[in-house]
Amino acid sequence: MKKINVGMLGIGNIGTGTYRALEQNKETVESRTGLSIEIVKILNRHPEKDRGIDIPKEKYTADVSEILDDPSIDIIVELIGGIEPATEYMLRAMKNGKHVVTANKAAIAANGEELSRTAMENHVLFRFEASVAGGIPIINSITQALTVNQFDEVTGILNGTTNYILTAMTEFGRDYKDVLKDAQAKGFAEADPTADVEGLDAGNKLSILTSLVFGMKVLPEEIPTNGISSITKEDIGFAKDFGYKIKLLGSAKQDGKEIACSVEPALVPNDHPLASVENEFNAVFLTGNAVDKLMFYGRGAGPLPTGSAVMGDVIEVSRSIAKGAAFDEVPLLRYDADLTFIGEGTSSYYIRLDASDIPGVLSAVADSFAEQGISIKTVLQRANSDSSQDAVPLIFIVHKTDRNMLNLALESIKKISAVREIKNVLRVLDEEA
Repeated sequence: MKKINVGMLGIGNIGTGTYRALEQNKETVESRTGLSIEIVKILNRHPEKDRGIDIPKEKYTADVSEILDDPSIDIIVELIGGIEPATEYMLRAMKNGKHVVTANKAAIAANGEELSRTAMENHVLFRFEASVAGGIPIINSITQALTVNQFDEVTGILNGTTNYILTAMTEFGRDYKDVLKDAQAKGFAEADPTADVEGLDAGNKLSILTSLVFGMKVLPEEIPTNGISSITKEDIGFAKDFGYKIKLLGSAKQDGKEIACSVEPALVPNDHPLASVENEFNAVFLTGNAVDKLMFYGRGAGPLPTGSAVMGDVIEVSRSIAKGAAFDEVPLLRYDADLTFIGEGTSSYYIRLDASDIPGVLSAVADSFAEQGISIKTVLQRANSDSSQDAVPLIFIVHKTDRNMLNLALESIKKISAVREIKNVLRVLDEEA
């Protein structure tokens, strides 16, 4: 039985999940592949820390060179996270003729082009299934089973932390800050939750998906991004009244030669498949010209689900090594499309504002929308539940418009003396599913 040696960089949550996924299923892997895959060396600069898993201490090293420069190691699994030194380590491994598997969305989003090119130049494989949706096999599906398709759109719930928070707010009527504390206590949110709740994590993942699906390079910092910290119980309640749930969505859509991308909270129709994705689960919704509409659903994070995806890549690479065909003819990540990135593009929108309870306000706001050619689909005016306040909420859902035109209308609305504050502006997902 051919042996494949693996060196792993990092032994945090994903690293322990990866090691455990292989060890508890070793016999199954061997019977299905005819290969003996072993993690022989692990970069661990804090061996005294309890990882909750029994790993022979002789497998640990604090010197990355013992892994990257060891000619007996076939595959490097990079799980230290962050852009650097992770990118440097992966490039060095490739130049040493080693195949690379990673779950590092930040490094791929920032340096995917260089990583792919270096892999091609050195005839090694570069795999990253776990970087976008944890245990959901979205990358292999796009690049293999669905290769024949031209895609119009990819939209996903790409972050389990934010989906958990929004689900709790929806189901139990709780405040954002209270649910965030609960999510941190349960381990669904980090002590510093910024990357999750402000949409940065989803932005990295959407950048990767945009390359895979459309062959377009859009860096995370170029994607219009808004998080969920502005979402209130009031927004959740009004969304319910209109027949929607609020989800943080990462979306990329092609229209002719243009690509629009955004990461932002959106009102999702209750009958859309994404509306049923709850708690820490993730989902990716695709529209292809041959397959039509598909949704991939599952656990987008967690040590074992993510470790399962990492090991799936390791096994694929191992099989290629065994066949003597271990390199790609073309890279999975593509940046060659003749397309133009236009930012957020067009959408329907939900606008909630507070205004004085006097005649003529509704008409003045409607006029501001009309001046920019924006038509109103739905409007709702509610009495204020707080009798001590003389402002009332006004909620509008407008038909599809360019975000730049909406911004002009909002600037005009702010100048209306009776408008106290624009409380929130959220995208509304298309009704079709």
